[in-house]
Amino acid sequence: MRPRQQHPRDVRDALVSAGRAVRLVLLIALALLFLIPFYLLVRNGLSSEADITSPDWTLFPGELHWSNVSELFDDPNVPMAHALLNSSLIAVLTTLGTVLLASLAGYGLARIPYRHADAVFYYILGTLMVPAAVTFVPSFVLVSSLGWISTLRGLVIPTLFSAVAAFIFRQYFLGFPKELEDAARVDGLGYWRTYWLVVVPNARPVFAAVGTIVFIGAWNAFLWPLVIGQDREAWTVQVALSTFTTAQSVNLHELFVAAAVSIVPLLVVFLFLQRYIVAGVERSGIDD
Repeated sequence: MRPRQQHPRDVRDALVSAGRAVRLVLLIALALLFLIPFYLLVRNGLSSEADITSPDWTLFPGELHWSNVSELFDDPNVPMAHALLNSSLIAVLTTLGTVLLASLAGYGLARIPYRHADAVFYYILGTLMVPAAVTFVPSFVLVSSLGWISTLRGLVIPTLFSAVAAFIFRQYFLGFPKELEDAARVDGLGYWRTYWLVVVPNARPVFAAVGTIVFIGAWNAFLWPLVIGQDREAWTVQVALSTFTTAQSVNLHELFVAAAVSIVPLLVVFLFLQRYIVAGVERSGIDD
């Protein structure tokens, strides 16, 4: 008997199944690699100093020290709870202010007829070429002269303008359906009311995407809060984390617990809004 020949469709289906299996294995491997830092934070945060520095590595220590969490918040030298509150307040205010200013700037550059709109846009892009170190000292001198050291104003207001956010909003609004705005104008709405009543409700993906990126950046900011927040009451999470490592000692278990606690808000924000990041950037028309 002649051997039964495989149908081309069967071969194609087998190749597709094999490709899916390979992709699944690859994604699982990448996910495990991505989770390793989080595992180390939890593992070392619930360990004793001896377990962390022991040459005999174990997946988890024999005894989990949950008291490390309470020890972190009871530490008189590091106001961790207050630092978390400061970071939350600063990140929320920075996100709201940056999104508002950048969206207004982007909408104005994309939609309001102005002779020098392109020149202003290029000037905004030009600020991206200026290293942050160049403007750091003048910004500090200005904030100091205003008496904003260790204040919420000094920590938030100088960071509100973002050229990247303005660029993303402008590119998005260039592709925004003009028919919706024309209908609003027929109803007697000006630019301001059209922006609030028509554009904003229909541009939620890009608002969420930019807001998420700005929030993560504000939460992780270190150098500016370190210089401006000189009083303990003005410390942010990142500044508080740096105090666990000194020239004399390193408080390892509290450092790992604090790092694990500090990323929880970011994980929550990212998990809820991650789909908007991709959708917002895709719709921004960056390649236009």
